Amino acid sequence: MAMPATTAHKSVLRYFYLAFIVTAIGLVLSTFVGWSMHGTVKGLLNVLFITAVLSVLEISLSFDNAIVNANKLREMTPVWQHRFLTWGILIAVFGMRIVFPVLVVAIAAKVGPLQAVNLALSHPHEYAEIMEGARVPISAFGGTFLLMVALSYFFDPDKEVHWLPGVERLMSKVGGAKFLVVTIVLGTITFVSSLFDPLMSSMFLRSAIWGLLTFLLVEVLSDYLDTGTSGVAASGGLGAFLYLEVLDASFSFDGVIGAFALTQNLFIIAIGLGIGAMYVRSMTVMLVEKGTLNEYRYLENGAFWSILVLAIIMFVQVTHHVPEALTGLIGGVLIGASFFASVRHNRIHGS
Repeated sequence: MAMPATTAHKSVLRYFYLAFIVTAIGLVLSTFVGWSMHGTVKGLLNVLFITAVLSVLEISLSFDNAIVNANKLREMTPVWQHRFLTWGILIAVFGMRIVFPVLVVAIAAKVGPLQAVNLALSHPHEYAEIMEGARVPISAFGGTFLLMVALSYFFDPDKEVHWLPGVERLMSKVGGAKFLVVTIVLGTITFVSSLFDPLMSSMFLRSAIWGLLTFLLVEVLSDYLDTGTSGVAASGGLGAFLYLEVLDASFSFDGVIGAFALTQNLFIIAIGLGIGAMYVRSMTVMLVEKGTLNEYRYLENGAFWSILVLAIIMFVQVTHHVPEALTGLIGGVLIGASFFASVRHNRIHGS
């Protein structure tokens, strides 16, 4: 018997209760910040609007992140799933949306963290300019890491589900070649760096190499920690936990920097992106518990194509601004197309 519509809606909504609570708290805080800044209803409404836009932006940019998280979480023990969805989300919200921008400014301006916070409060435009100036190394690092994530998925010789069979089957077939993905990524970042002036080229290449090394280090640690023979780590979690945290950081780079195009206020950015991150967490839990990735077989493929496109966009953003709305739209189209392809497959095969 089919589940009644109202029951189905309730079963879905229960995953978002915490996100709704955080949204309410976030809007209250935004109201306080908006009134403190402007002291007018118009200024207050403008702050609330920016908070809402930032939340939607974070959700649209990170939906593929939720799918990848869900895929990795399926391999983790319940204990480590819980740790990622509690500790991990705290790191994601407070670490990447609040601490990370402060550290970037502190390093770039060669000041202490407290001075960076003071700079954000007293001179938000200068703070935003420093963040924008860090775009090259951040885009190089994040783009390279995400490129490794996407290509490692498509060039996996054990990959069996192919959404775009001509391309994906070919990549999977040659995926057994040792170091092929690393070679492709090294060739890509070398070519991209050659397009810039010597100073920018050196900065880009250095950061990109760190992105590559970080991915390889996390992969090695994941294999070692999660396939060990003793200790809690061997029970299937610490390595995957570290992988997901670095992956989330790479996804966050684009949204954090892009947020400064809407506002230079660190608190509004943290609130808006934090609300969005909670919805991404809720979607991750729903995907895992409802087995959505098993039900819609091409959804994961669409997410990794979206990651591949995001990596390319991050490289392009070194010299050209790409609207965050466009980035989110492309990701949404790819995931949407893979979803409908999955529905069509289920209808044809009666599953």
